[in-house]
Amino acid sequence: MFCKVQTWLEENLFASADGPNRRPQLSANLESNIPGLFVVGDLAGAPVIKLAMEQGYNVIEHIAHLKSPKVNGGGDVLDVLVVGAGAAGLNAALGARDKSMSCLLVEKAKMANTIENFPEGKWVYAEPDKSPSKGKLWLDGAQKEDLIKRWNQIVEENQLDVRVEEPLTALIKKNGLFEATTSKQTYRAKWIVLATGQRGNPRKLNVAGEEQEHVYHRLYSPRHYKDEDLLVVGGGNSAIEAALTLCEQNRVVLSYRGTEFLSLFKGNRQALDDAVAAGKIRVLLNSNVKYFEAEQAVLSVGDASKEQTMPMQHAFVLVGSEVPVHFLKSLGIKLENEWGGSLLRSLMLSAAAMVGLWFFGGQTGYPSFDQEVASWAGAAFTFTVIAALIQFGRQGDRWAWLGISFLAWYTIYGVKVGTGAEFWPFKNWGYAAFSFLDRPWSFWYTVIYTVLMTAFGVQALKRWGLDRKDRFQIWRFVSLLGFQWLFFFVIPEFLFQWAVKYQWVGELANDPVFADQSWRSYGIVYAWPLFFYTFFYNPHHIWVVWGLLLTFVLIPLFVLFNGKRYCSWICGCGGLAETFGDRWRHLAPKGETAVRWEKMNMAVLLFATLVTVVMLVRDIWGLFGGTADLSIAIYRISVDVWLIGILPVTLYPFLGGKIWCRYWCPLAKLMDIMSNIYVRFGISRYHIQPNDKCISCYECSRNCLVGIDVMSYAMKQETLNNSNSSCIGCGICVTVCPMDVLAFEPKPKQSFPS
Repeated sequence: MFCKVQTWLEENLFASADGPNRRPQLSANLESNIPGLFVVGDLAGAPVIKLAMEQGYNVIEHIAHLKSPKVNGGGDVLDVLVVGAGAAGLNAALGARDKSMSCLLVEKAKMANTIENFPEGKWVYAEPDKSPSKGKLWLDGAQKEDLIKRWNQIVEENQLDVRVEEPLTALIKKNGLFEATTSKQTYRAKWIVLATGQRGNPRKLNVAGEEQEHVYHRLYSPRHYKDEDLLVVGGGNSAIEAALTLCEQNRVVLSYRGTEFLSLFKGNRQALDDAVAAGKIRVLLNSNVKYFEAEQAVLSVGDASKEQTMPMQHAFVLVGSEVPVHFLKSLGIKLENEWGGSLLRSLMLSAAAMVGLWFFGGQTGYPSFDQEVASWAGAAFTFTVIAALIQFGRQGDRWAWLGISFLAWYTIYGVKVGTGAEFWPFKNWGYAAFSFLDRPWSFWYTVIYTVLMTAFGVQALKRWGLDRKDRFQIWRFVSLLGFQWLFFFVIPEFLFQWAVKYQWVGELANDPVFADQSWRSYGIVYAWPLFFYTFFYNPHHIWVVWGLLLTFVLIPLFVLFNGKRYCSWICGCGGLAETFGDRWRHLAPKGETAVRWEKMNMAVLLFATLVTVVMLVRDIWGLFGGTADLSIAIYRISVDVWLIGILPVTLYPFLGGKIWCRYWCPLAKLMDIMSNIYVRFGISRYHIQPNDKCISCYECSRNCLVGIDVMSYAMKQETLNNSNSSCIGCGICVTVCPMDVLAFEPKPKQSFPS
């Protein structure tokens, strides 16, 4: 049973983070899990030529400062073997030559193969404009033929040893050196730079006859075909652009398995509609190729039992490219979000660790035990079990790391509930044990939270703001850290008490109700229903007035102009996700199923509203006493502890940082409803507007912390707002776009609906 549960979780829940461009697991310096093997270019997240060149340059700069491994045995040993002669690989090889490092470059096809396969005369852009080129490889806006000619000249001038038509077939590391076997010979090298890309790995239909010579997976020399019957298979921009080019001189049929084209550039969609209307292209939707023959293809159209024979001299299967998973795995390279290990073993070890903590806490209830001995034995046992989990994790068991994460956050939040209410195995001892220096555990929890946000927030600030010189991101992270330090730490833990002690608040300092409610100062920024206790538990009237103003006046005004930016600029819950959870943002669940999960926060909002009403009725009229106590207890444990704390933070490293904010936060849902209403009435001032420069690199969608398929909006030049998405305005999609496609711009005025 556990095997089935584990398989389902891995293939459905955790795999929901995987987009079409899954990457190798790389360090900040682009080193893979194999020490000394670096990955650059398209496979490493460089979607345009200039950024691929930069990675090739940077990785050589890094290698040049590494300690050279000892060379044992005879034979020639290269300093660097570069695999792949595209922009990244060529620039890396040129950099190695400049560093006087011995270097060889092997390529499975032709040099600059991806660019070589562009249609004749295709313009190659030197985006992004704001980033200067690095390295010796030339790049400027030019036709592909001119670019390749210039690159060949540079290769000759620098005497690069480039060996084409020589694919890498095997790679092993022995005695600190790599032995790389190609189709022609074996090389020994100290370091490997893998720059193979993924566009050279076209996706196939895997049908009979696809291997025939007249069936292509690239469009070469489209002007070569004249007055022929041609079949183009695919529904993406590459397929549509190929069909549009070929239809000028040929009879073209376009076959697509979908019922409509969902991801086309706006210009391509219009051009296709025009070509269909003019009779230049015949479109077969909901169709699939069953097999190819010499002069025809057999397709199923609509009902799978119905076949249609299509005459054609040539077929072009343009259904995208795929990550060369088999090739990478054969080299021993791990991919992102790889799950291995055992769920059952992790559960058993985590449970064992808790049993050890139970003995450590001295709450076994067995007087025959020597409590001191039991305590030490429990501590030693827990330490051993956690060490075992860590060891399994280091060996690639992600379930073990999930167990470690759960134990940590279950402890932090399970103890925080208060003395006597702690979760097992901490009941009746945990809160006291974690309280020291005359400060309760709730205080130290706030300290840990703030330190964690600060440490990881500085890293995120550097990653998105300082390194990219992006002022928007700099101010965003400064805002998050500023609100955390001032409103969620200094004011409630220090300034409030000082304000009462030193009479800074006048007569309020002498009001016992106000003076004893420092915890309510979190509500200065946290609005109901996120700060759930705003209106009950005997609040001072100042807190009630402010709570009403914040929740029903200030938040709606903020949402009108900023959408849900509260989540990514102000909120402490969102702040932890944006800082501590930032490094795992690419693991956010994606797809239609993940979007449907977002409906859960409506249930939490309704639950919060119901409990609030019941509590107010109890406090005002004295009704529903038992019901109110039970409902608040259920809400506190289920929402305040499990849904805000234990579950989401445990899952940060596995499902990204916005689990609570995206799926369960009632305030996020309330703001979502407000923003949606503003959009529908045409008065919202918040949106993200794309232009027509999208190159489908997927960087925006990959880095969206709430799993929005931003690229689909960009491709169709469709405005993204809170009517069609759960966007929180973090702006990372704007920051990562290499083509400056996305922008926060004033939306054209709309007429108010009658």
